[in-house]
Amino acid sequence: MSERDRAAKEGIRARHRAQRAATEPGAREAAGAALAVHGATWAEQLTGATPSTFCAYLGVVPEPPTLPLISELHRLGHTVLLPVCEPDRHLSWTRWTPEAEFVRSRFAPVLEPAGPRHDLAVMASVSGLLIPATALDLSGNRIGQGGGYYDVFLGSLARQGLDIPVAAIVFDAEVLPAGTIPAEAFDRKVPVALTPSGLVPLLPRP
Repeated sequence: MSERDRAAKEGIRARHRAQRAATEPGAREAAGAALAVHGATWAEQLTGATPSTFCAYLGVVPEPPTLPLISELHRLGHTVLLPVCEPDRHLSWTRWTPEAEFVRSRFAPVLEPAGPRHDLAVMASVSGLLIPATALDLSGNRIGQGGGYYDVFLGSLARQGLDIPVAAIVFDAEVLPAGTIPAEAFDRKVPVALTPSGLVPLLPRP
């Protein structure tokens, strides 16, 4: 990636972080409730309302709030796995319940669930992945938080031949026109955005 593209990507990330920080608490709460509704609909589409396993994450201020969605998936009988940051930008996964204890990550500025950890092998039972993003474009390009954990994770899934449905969670204004976000060789495209207004297909239809 050229320095110009890298600067453009960092500019998009910084701009949307600032917009998130300015979001009013009431609007954030409403977004969390809407994400729970639309995320549960996505899960139902994937599983036919049969209890299954989903990977998600704990979105905290200024991110879109995901605890309502996590709670709703659990209420519907699904197993919810949340990420734990490991060395070399790898992720392991821990089961979430309403009683889960959260601790500060050793490797990233996030909260993680305490409990037994599962490696990539647990993905064989997963029906869908709900991942974070700072912005997405209609070409499926994603800007994360800059840590690279999910690029490594999605790349590992691809090498294992695991084609698990993916949706990235963003606010409505963070879905950008096609081609807005410069893509690097290691970036993994995302097919669906989950927003407070609903599900947005990103990749061009075949």
